[in-house]
Amino acid sequence: MRECISVHIGQAGVQIGNSCWELYCLEHGIQPDGQMPSDTTIGGGDDSFNTFFSETGSGKHVPRAVFVDLEPTVVDEVRGGVYRQLFHPEQLLTGKEDAANNYARGHYTVGKLISPLIVKQDINFQDAITPYERLAVTLRYLATGRSYADLKFSTRISAQSLGHIIPETCRAIYETLAPQYLKVRNYSLT
Repeated sequence: MRECISVHIGQAGVQIGNSCWELYCLEHGIQPDGQMPSDTTIGGGDDSFNTFFSETGSGKHVPRAVFVDLEPTVVDEVRGGVYRQLFHPEQLLTGKEDAANNYARGHYTVGKLISPLIVKQDINFQDAITPYERLAVTLRYLATGRSYADLKFSTRISAQSLGHIIPETCRAIYETLAPQYLKVRNYSLT
């Protein structure tokens, strides 16, 4: 049997994901608390909904999903909504700040942190692309999903250069922000 894990990111992703899981529950007869009265085989059976739901030993069906947002307001709606008992608390991940000032924050704080990691030297006949431009084009790529070939027209940077700049900047962003925002819990198996 195949399993599908859904990842819902940002305000729109979380809101659409919450609606989708309500619909899945209605379609499969799963109640808001995760119980399925029509299911008599706890922990067994080869039902199609097991692709999307994980069944606990007590017969509760938990969505194979993760909800992620920088600010907690939208995810808190899921935590306090009708289907709040459906999700395990570790599936609902939030940050401490909203995304309202991402551009300014990216330019003045995160931009300054990653600049040393992405700065390049000028070479003969060509000025280096500044860290600010590298961050701006990377954020534009991540926000729009446009291809390198499409971005080259609006940025005046070749698709081949974008193919180096964007992954390098993403790595720098990850290395800079991961210790602060992606803290991993250690679980003991005992």
